[in-house]
Amino acid sequence: MPILCKPAVRVPEYTITMEQTLEFARKAHAGKPQLPLALRLIQNTGVRKRHIVQPIEKTLEHPGFEERNKIYEAESKKRCPEVVEEALANARLRAEDIDAIVYVSCTGFMMPSLTAWLINTMGFRFDTRQIPMAQLGCAAGGAAINRAHDFCVAHPDSNVLIVSCELCSLCYQPSADDVGSLLSDGLFGDAVAAAVVRGHGDAGVSGVRLERNASYLIPNTEDWISYAVRDTGFHFQLDKRVPGTMEPLAPVLRQLAAGHGWNASDLDFYIIHAGGPRILDDLAKFLEVDRTVFRHSWTTLTEYGNIASAVVLDALRRRFEEDRPLATGATGVIAGFGPGITAEMSLGTWTDGTVHDGTAIDDTAELAGVAASLPYAGRIS
Repeated sequence: MPILCKPAVRVPEYTITMEQTLEFARKAHAGKPQLPLALRLIQNTGVRKRHIVQPIEKTLEHPGFEERNKIYEAESKKRCPEVVEEALANARLRAEDIDAIVYVSCTGFMMPSLTAWLINTMGFRFDTRQIPMAQLGCAAGGAAINRAHDFCVAHPDSNVLIVSCELCSLCYQPSADDVGSLLSDGLFGDAVAAAVVRGHGDAGVSGVRLERNASYLIPNTEDWISYAVRDTGFHFQLDKRVPGTMEPLAPVLRQLAAGHGWNASDLDFYIIHAGGPRILDDLAKFLEVDRTVFRHSWTTLTEYGNIASAVVLDALRRRFEEDRPLATGATGVIAGFGPGITAEMSLGTWTDGTVHDGTAIDDTAELAGVAASLPYAGRIS
């Protein structure tokens, strides 16, 4: 079965704390009736800090949609190679071993997709399949994993690279007064992430062995999360009913797990999109699990904010790096939620990368050799 290897994640160097966000909101909405709502929404996100590609003062200048999209292109080309190289090294592969690239982003637009630039720049084969996704929003992280899984099932022994580039700060609309804009002012952050789905395992390769995936769209909710595209760019629109969507989605997760012979309330790991505190709290309630099983998602939310499609990759990275390692065979779920309202869900078991006799592989030297052979190796840290 295909294996989802350890993701690589990077966040930009500029940060903004909740306290700074509240201060900017007080200035931007001074004397306006929506100021108390803006402050309350920002405080309720639980986001302590976020990372952004420009200093906040420059972000708030908003030079226009055209200029912002130029920044998106420049920053994505600047920041994606490093995470791609690390993800390849994590999977013990090289660029020429990749058969398809799934690129997901909802915060900027390029045609051709960044996949073409990656192929031309980073040594991927010229017959590498390109699978860009632009309109699934936060659900695209889960969708990318699922489409990579599907590709590997359809083309055995293939390897798929997933790249998520979400520069949410380039969509901020600081003067907008609608609830969606006010919430996004304090919730969304920037991040770039990548991971490889290997078509088959190998000694020393740990990760999630992908076994089953599914998609579900809550009927007649397509306008609950959306973009309004205006002269100033993408305006995030959010219906007040969105936080309640975990009640109808939890049974879908239960059904998916039950169809695989599992109990969704008794899994070993949960990698869940951190859309906000209410999403995580409600899903814990309706799945009847302790909210701490979502600890990796909670940490992503508090330290990075909602980083859209990159959330599930960052939460998975944190599971890899946790002091309490998972044993081979541990069961888990990965789920992303986004516009539609859409859920992209995957079930898998953990493989710890040991050989069949139980002896662990010491792969430090080999991984170092793989990393050293890559064009951007000097930038990996």
